Amino acid sequence: MSILSQLQACQERISKACQQANRASQSVQLIAVSKTHTAEKVLKAFEGGQKHFGENYVQECLEKIHSLEAHRKEMIWHFIGPLQSNKTKLIAEQVDWVQSVDREKIAQRLSSQRPPDLAPLKILVQVNISGETTKSGVTPSEALQLCRVILALPNLQLRGLMAIPEPGASSDSLKELHHLFEKIKMTLGDYNLFDTLSMGMSDDLELAIQSGSTMVRIGTAIFGQRDKTAINN
Repeated sequence: MSILSQLQACQERISKACQQANRASQSVQLIAVSKTHTAEKVLKAFEGGQKHFGENYVQECLEKIHSLEAHRKEMIWHFIGPLQSNKTKLIAEQVDWVQSVDREKIAQRLSSQRPPDLAPLKILVQVNISGETTKSGVTPSEALQLCRVILALPNLQLRGLMAIPEPGASSDSLKELHHLFEKIKMTLGDYNLFDTLSMGMSDDLELAIQSGSTMVRIGTAIFGQRDKTAINN
């Protein structure tokens, strides 16, 4: 199947899942994740109407943004991977969203390094919902405090939570994250920009949507299997 047909198939899966969950299809945003795939493949998805793209590795992200500079005003770039302190400036200057903030230090650096002529950087707090030691993210009990820190920083715009549940995670863990999202949203009160819950990938997008996700990050189902021998940073 071509990238365009696979993209359409993903959109149809999202629409069907939303219908089954009694939700509007436009309530879920599709992020096309092109980790290890070429800029040419990203361009094909863009030409098929896709606007939001996600990247896991700093260097690969910057290379693709540069390669597709002619379309920069129409593309929305999300950084979704672990972010080291020495690379925050590169990301703060180039992307629109960072979905993987899990430390106060990273948030502070992104805020101070965001160019003043750009719109505030949209931020999601990454939560380690399954408690895996190999994954980044704050614990559920730490999430609210980090949200409050981000709210107080200039040049950042807190938008919600992100998680990467373990493979085969039950609906209980996804619903737990949705419950945390709603709890924090209620605690923040009048702050009405807290509207994004990013969870769900190629294998579990239906379950994620049923559990309240507003943003799904799809790679393999759009671009095919990743090249696991590719080296990125």
